[in-house]
Amino acid sequence: MITAFAKAFAQLSDPRIRAVIWKSVAGTILVFISLLVSIGWTLGNTTFFQIGWVETAVDVLGGLATLGLALILFPGIVSAFASIFLEEIAEAVEKRHFPTLGPAKIVGWRALIASSCRLIGLTIVLNLMVLPFYLIPGLNLVIYFGLNGYLLGREYFEVVALRRLDHAEALALRQKHRPKIILTGAVTAGLLTIPLVNMIAPVLGTAAMVHLFNKLNGR
Repeated sequence: MITAFAKAFAQLSDPRIRAVIWKSVAGTILVFISLLVSIGWTLGNTTFFQIGWVETAVDVLGGLATLGLALILFPGIVSAFASIFLEEIAEAVEKRHFPTLGPAKIVGWRALIASSCRLIGLTIVLNLMVLPFYLIPGLNLVIYFGLNGYLLGREYFEVVALRRLDHAEALALRQKHRPKIILTGAVTAGLLTIPLVNMIAPVLGTAAMVHLFNKLNGR
């Protein structure tokens, strides 16, 4: 896994990888600006209390809560945008490191968009379900890395694997090597907590997963 991420970092200079990074970063920023502006507008134009200072406090706390929720949902949102371009990432990695594999099955835009929507939906629903536990020091880290490691590892592995295997084979391989796949997803989730690095974390995670998949599939 360490080697997989090291190779992923080393390929950031690849023009095809950089193109994916710019597209996913632009999409993520657009979503976050839209989210913050829409909720800020709603809070600013809705009166909950007649007392001025109470209303101001509600607006401020609501804005902070929105920002906090956006940060919690960040892994799923930025990963979803990157997964739309996963085909490009996987192809770039395979051409450089696995040139003898031959052409892969085309996943297709519909499948990639469906996968992205599924990842966003699961991330929002599951993170909201465990939201109270994020307030408990120590436990919040375990939940964050465990939950998002599972979500990211599963999603990235399945889409990468389905380029080379059928659904049953991909599922069997994922179940057989579940700890390694979750750990790879957890490392990606960790990268998502680092400012600036978090904008390229999904690309690194996807590239690393291509290396991991080919190693596990080769066995």
